[in-house]
Amino acid sequence: MITVIAFDADDTLWHNESLYNMTQSRFAELLAPYHPPQEVEQRLYETEVRNLNFYGYGVKSVTLSMIETAIELSEGRVCGKEIQEIINFARWMLNEPIELLDGVEQTVVDLSKMYTLMVITKGDLFDQESKVARSGLADYFTHVEIVSEKTPEVYRMLLEKHNIAPEQFLMAGNSVPSDVLPIVDIGGQAVHIPYHITWQHEIVANNPTKPQDYFTLERISQLPGLIAEINK
Repeated sequence: MITVIAFDADDTLWHNESLYNMTQSRFAELLAPYHPPQEVEQRLYETEVRNLNFYGYGVKSVTLSMIETAIELSEGRVCGKEIQEIINFARWMLNEPIELLDGVEQTVVDLSKMYTLMVITKGDLFDQESKVARSGLADYFTHVEIVSEKTPEVYRMLLEKHNIAPEQFLMAGNSVPSDVLPIVDIGGQAVHIPYHITWQHEIVANNPTKPQDYFTLERISQLPGLIAEINK
């Protein structure tokens, strides 16, 4: 019996990756005098992945990686004006209005009447707390947990913290490695709701989990019906 439902935030409740893609395109244009855009974007991705263990996820992490990439690709010739432009990219991302995905608001409202709702998301604490507050959905969530990584150990710790049994827990998100596989591993229920843009780092080439071990939905609005079926 599912009694607690958790959501990933970025690209599950609201648009996020599209902002990053737009910023990466602007960054590539900024560095066009030094290298072709495709090479700039690839080097930025490599720098971001390399820096995950140092900076984690979020706008601040991306900004530091853009500055590092700019210095490397320009061989130190990048100027203060260009660094300021990168900082402006970050401020733009942090100040953009929250745009909920289709069906999110009604789904969250409906589910909150029958279940305990949580947000479990990765990223910078200030950035993610601000997004939740600005989304207009904060009052529907009993708990908001912002973590550095989503591993089975982290999920176990969160469930123990809130006294939730794995068999009563369902996680819904757009990332198979972050929102699905760890939940299946600890004995919970997972729902994959794909987003049309997925960061390369969040793609699993060889999925060791059988399709019947978790659910896949096209739209978040289908979630209440699925949970009702699970709880029959």
